[in-house]
Amino acid sequence: MGYLKYTQYVYIAFAVFFIYDGVTKLNEGNVNYPLSFLIAGMAIFMFFFRRRFTKRFDDRNKKQ
Repeated sequence: MGYLKYTQYVYIAFAVFFIYDGVTKLNEGNVNYPLSFLIAGMAIFMFFFRRRFTKRFDDRNKKQ
């Protein structure tokens, strides 16, 4: 169960990759750059969601 605390950082890595991909596509004039930024935004949202969920789960276990 300890590895689940670190998997949330995978979402940040995906976000960085897709932001880089979006900027590269934007500079090349590719039409699909908004999709990369959308995926990056979703990855950032998932990072904070998982972080909050993990903290809530840990707090609940400490009370018991």
